[in-house]
Amino acid sequence: MSIREDMTAQFKKQDNALIKIILISVFFYVVDCLFWLISQFSSSQLWSTLYTWRALPSALTDLIVKPWTILTYGFTHDIPSPLHIFFNMLGLFWFGGLIQEYINSRRLVSIFILGIITGAVAFLLFFNFIPPFNQQSAYLVGSSAGLFAVIVAAATLLPEYRFNLLFIGPVKIVYIALFYIFLSLIGTAQHNAGGNLAHLGGALLGFTYIKLLRKGYDLGKPIQRILSWKFFSFRRNKIKVAYRSHGPIHPEGFPNQDEIDFILDKISRSGYESLSKEEKDKLFKASQK
Repeated sequence: MSIREDMTAQFKKQDNALIKIILISVFFYVVDCLFWLISQFSSSQLWSTLYTWRALPSALTDLIVKPWTILTYGFTHDIPSPLHIFFNMLGLFWFGGLIQEYINSRRLVSIFILGIITGAVAFLLFFNFIPPFNQQSAYLVGSSAGLFAVIVAAATLLPEYRFNLLFIGPVKIVYIALFYIFLSLIGTAQHNAGGNLAHLGGALLGFTYIKLLRKGYDLGKPIQRILSWKFFSFRRNKIKVAYRSHGPIHPEGFPNQDEIDFILDKISRSGYESLSKEEKDKLFKASQK
C-alpha cells in the first residue's frame, strides 16, 4: 500500500479523529518545509509570507485583518527543526488516545481546537494588556496549547491512569500534567513568555471542559456542529447488542440497547470507575458478541 493509499484509508476510518489531527499537522509541516527550502535557495519571500499569513500576531490590528490565525497558528510549527512538532504529536498520541477511548473522538477534537483558541486568547491578552509586553510585537505558532488542553483533560478525567516512562516506571498522568504546567509557569518569566501563557490557557480549558462535562454540559457542542460530520466521523460510539435468530429476543440478564446507552453516557460524564458492579457486568456482557 502506498503512502497516499494508507493516508486515504486512515481518513476513511470511523472514529479516528486522533490520527486525522496528527496527519493534518504533519501535512502542513511538510508543506511548510518545502516552501522554506525554496525560500532558502532563492530570493523568494514565499516562506515569510506564508508564515505571517498563518501565525497568530500579537497586535490586535493585525488580527482583525487575519482572524483565521486564531486557529491556523495551531497547525503551524517551527521550521526547520522537527522537534517542536515531533514532541507535540507524540504527546497528542499518548494523551489523545485516552480521551478518544473514554469520551470519544468528537470530544477529543473539541478539546484540541478549544485549547488552541483559548491559548490564542491568553497570548493576545498577555501581549496587549500586560506591561511591558504590550509594547512588543510577536507571533505565536504551534499546537502546544491544544496539546496542553488534551493532557490536562486526560489527567482530570483519569487521574489514576499510569504511563510507563523509560527509566522511571509507572507514573500517574496527573503528575505528568502537573509537571508540564510547572514548566510552563517557569517559562512565563523567560523569552517565550507568550507561548507559555498560551500553554496555560489550553491547560485551563482542558480542566474546565472535563469538570463541566461531568455536570452534563459539553463545551464542545458548537465545535461539533461547525466541523464536518463526515470528515471527522463524529458518530456516537455504541456497543451493539446482537442476538442469535434462534434464541430469545431478550435473554434473561442481558442488557438492552437503552441500558447500554445509559451506561456509556455515565462513562462520558464521570468515567468508568463511576459505574456500579452491576453496570460493569452489563457492559461486559454486551461486549461479548
